[in-house]
Amino acid sequence: MRVLGIETSCDETATAVVERDSKGCGYILSNIVRSQADEHAPYGGVVPEIAARAHIKILDRLIKKAMEEAGSLLQNMDAVAVTSGPGLIGGLLVGLMTAKAIAFSAKKPLIAINHLEGHALTARLTDQVAFPYLFLLVSGGHTQIILIRDFGKYKRLGTTIDDALGEAFDKTARLLGLPYPGGPAVEQAAYNGDPKRIVLPRPLKNRLSPDFSFSGLKTAVRYAMARLSPLKKQDVADICAAFQTAVTDILSDKVLLSFALFREIFPKQEESVLVVAGGVAANKTIRYRLEKLCSIYGFLFIAPPSDLCTDNAAMIAWAGAEHWAHGKSSHLDIGPRARWPLDENATPRIGAGRKGSKV
Repeated sequence: MRVLGIETSCDETATAVVERDSKGCGYILSNIVRSQADEHAPYGGVVPEIAARAHIKILDRLIKKAMEEAGSLLQNMDAVAVTSGPGLIGGLLVGLMTAKAIAFSAKKPLIAINHLEGHALTARLTDQVAFPYLFLLVSGGHTQIILIRDFGKYKRLGTTIDDALGEAFDKTARLLGLPYPGGPAVEQAAYNGDPKRIVLPRPLKNRLSPDFSFSGLKTAVRYAMARLSPLKKQDVADICAAFQTAVTDILSDKVLLSFALFREIFPKQEESVLVVAGGVAANKTIRYRLEKLCSIYGFLFIAPPSDLCTDNAAMIAWAGAEHWAHGKSSHLDIGPRARWPLDENATPRIGAGRKGSKV
């Protein structure tokens, strides 16, 4: 089966065509992503109205390009999958209404996808990961540890109670006068820094809970800047190195707790797997520490390629293929959801959804 995927939940406009064979293996036939970083850079963050307008301007051309690169026509598609939440409501509306129009006119099934599920299932596309597995999502809008029991069976073990990690990176970069997007800028500056010179806190570390908190860490960065003002280039590098080390320590602590929970729930599991996705998963320091932790505690570490860790439409098309293989599709009257937890039964937390939303 072939599925057209559309992703417009934040500041990337993305389209893709993915194929799923009879054995459940996936193949990416095209994957187009157009970043809006240049449009939002002057503001130091994503401006929802600008994002929505940018999606409108280019989405139809990207769909055409994805179909051309895949060597497919619309009549060759088996379904149209689209992100319908969580995310910025304006961007979601653009993608969802476009997908509805295509599905209706071409008489194809519409499959509305939870953006978080797209990330959660990507490793099944790239690495054929079998259920169950642990999933760590670290992105600009989300920081969660989720137990992926089976298709459609997701249990949230931990989440941020304030800022998402990617958001904390961006805000730290903004405080230090580094360019947007902040994550890569902080990582680059940290290479030349001394992580031990400046002491920063590790919020919620050594607590018997997999939940995260990054707001206090961001505040500590502001205090460190005030003590060192006026900042020199080396000061900025040292703060970035200290910040990056602190968040890596926090992630390692919470992942280690989740290892114990996973083994308690699945004591007879032959192969234990940790899947990591989201834009922050591209950070080399974080990736190295988590790989090392997995090696020590007997978990297989899997992270999709960087272009599939960040927002993309291939993951949405693949999630759509998984839904269609399980006989699931959506009605054309479905609406966008700014807040949409992957685990609908989880206790609501501030910060568990996009941009600090309560879900």
